[in-house]
Amino acid sequence: MLLSDFRRQMLPTYGAMQMDEQSPVYRYAKRAYFIVDKTGTVKFMKIMDNPLNLLDADEVLKAAKDAAS
Repeated sequence: MLLSDFRRQMLPTYGAMQMDEQSPVYRYAKRAYFIVDKTGTVKFMKIMDNPLNLLDADEVLKAAKDAAS
């Protein structure tokens, strides 16, 4: 499942919000990956400092498998 925080309500809670007065956008989401189990417990979290960097697919797959066990 893919989720979005369009209204930016949860981003600050997880440290995934960037606030930059020099940016024309000012508040924007960092690229972030979360794996949350059925009870709502965050099992994996990775927040990228550079929005151009992507998480390695193998790392996401391993985290998903670890969270499922």
